[in-house]
Amino acid sequence: MVGSDENNPGLARPANFQDALRMGGGKFVREIGHNRRALSNINRDFVGAPPYPCTANKRCVSEKQTACDKNPPIPLPRPMTRKFAAEMATKQQQPRLEEARPIPSLTNATASDDFTVIDVDDDDYKGTNDFPVPMFVKHTEAMLDEIYQMEEVDMEDITVNPVTDIDSCDSKNPLAVVDYVEDIYAHYRKAESSSCVSLNYMVQQFDINEKMRAILIDWLIEVHYKFELMDETLFLTVNLIDRFLAQQTVVRKKLQLVGVTAMLLACKYEEVSVPAVEDFILISDKAYTRKEVLEMEKLMVNTLQFNMSVPTPYVFMRRFLKAAQSDKKLELLSFFMIELCLVECEMLRFPPSLLAAAAIYTSQCTLNRTRQWTKTSEWHTNYTEFQLLECSKLMVAFHQKAGTGKLTGVYRKYSIFKFGYAAKSEPAIFLLDNTL
Repeated sequence: MVGSDENNPGLARPANFQDALRMGGGKFVREIGHNRRALSNINRDFVGAPPYPCTANKRCVSEKQTACDKNPPIPLPRPMTRKFAAEMATKQQQPRLEEARPIPSLTNATASDDFTVIDVDDDDYKGTNDFPVPMFVKHTEAMLDEIYQMEEVDMEDITVNPVTDIDSCDSKNPLAVVDYVEDIYAHYRKAESSSCVSLNYMVQQFDINEKMRAILIDWLIEVHYKFELMDETLFLTVNLIDRFLAQQTVVRKKLQLVGVTAMLLACKYEEVSVPAVEDFILISDKAYTRKEVLEMEKLMVNTLQFNMSVPTPYVFMRRFLKAAQSDKKLELLSFFMIELCLVECEMLRFPPSLLAAAAIYTSQCTLNRTRQWTKTSEWHTNYTEFQLLECSKLMVAFHQKAGTGKLTGVYRKYSIFKFGYAAKSEPAIFLLDNTL
């Protein structure tokens, strides 16, 4: 029984499924399911079809049905998924075993035949004639998955505790020499051994000792503050004194002369406006004459072979404070710690770079009341927290007794508003009790 469509009176409509089969072509109208094609509705003349069924495009169901059948639309390519890539590899590698196998015709089917309808949106469809995925494809997929997992782990390792680029903010500052700063500090590290002296150099001195040296340095710190000299001058002054005394024996009466002459030389090397010789004579209560100062100056520069360009703790302090992203409070406390070390002769066993790093580490622990040493600081200082702990414990002990005894020049200097009352900070005593 054949009916007609209300909208298209001239278009015959099959009354049932059997009539649709007899009409041939296997076309479905709106009353039969969704706009899908049957698996069997494939051109029977097409030989050598791939072992997996091709998904059919949705067809238009209107008066233009005939035109659509004559010029069927080009099927859209499937998304390039791993499953599709495996299927393509199978197609290329496996022999076509079913090339001669005829495709069943829809016109020869009966009502009891099963028809598989494929949705074009179903990417997970897998044909019944699929060959198993070759082993090399499985191995490739496993290798790719492992690479992806390794990349994810590597990215996690990079993002955890990153090393900050501390020079990016100075990229346009020519005075920061960003292009050469790492090479400069690499040179400082190689040269710092030349600025160090033996811890026991006082043994060769017959008239002075370590206590007299401590009194001289404590006094020079006050002189340095009164003259309002640069920080570089103080550290170079102490370095010149130690290097000179390590090579030249000095009587007790000339020790103060060595101190003021070393500061005069440091001022000539570091300062823009150098104090006059008479200023140092006055500050030493006229204990020496101008001639004596100039003679000692010649003796010192000849003994040291005019070598004034040595890395002191100051040059490392500036770099390491930048790595620690310090503020003014941390900076002042760090300089307080390291100036305490200048007075103590036992701290000569540590290189200048380690003294600077330990001073910053101790100051961070003092301010934050907890251990703090970032990956950025470790990277730029080349010292781990464990390597700094021994020196840091000594600094905490010096901080505890800084306000007691006779040598209180550093404590009084850093107990005023100009230096942020850094000396009055509570010492990090927990560093003395705990170990890493």
